[in-house]
Amino acid sequence: MPETTTNTLSLHRGRKVERVRKLRGWTQSNLGDRLGTTKQAVSKLEQSENISDDKLKEVAKALGVTFEGLRDFSEEKVLYNTNNFYENSGVSATNIAANIETVNNPLKETIEMFERQLEIVRKELIDVLKSK
Repeated sequence: MPETTTNTLSLHRGRKVERVRKLRGWTQSNLGDRLGTTKQAVSKLEQSENISDDKLKEVAKALGVTFEGLRDFSEEKVLYNTNNFYENSGVSATNIAANIETVNNPLKETIEMFERQLEIVRKELIDVLKSK
């Protein structure tokens, strides 16, 4: 990716929201539900280059990430952190290149873990509601 494109993307807050939402495996409707708004409003938000800090904090909370993580999100940082994690774990860069899906979707395992936890909480909630 050319440097000018990278710089533009790193400044475009709406695209950051979109990328993190997609990494979570969520639709615009899913995020809209968490924000108490519509799919169309999320689409408009993702097209916005400038989003206020207050709104970005609200979106970060809905996405389950920190404000700083969303504000400073970049593909390069994700790849850098993933690469360092694997290098410090004794996995070579060759292995990372061979498993490009893992590099391009570093949140996959985290999302799966949260989904498992959510299912446990859902079952507990159902049990509580049945006992009332």
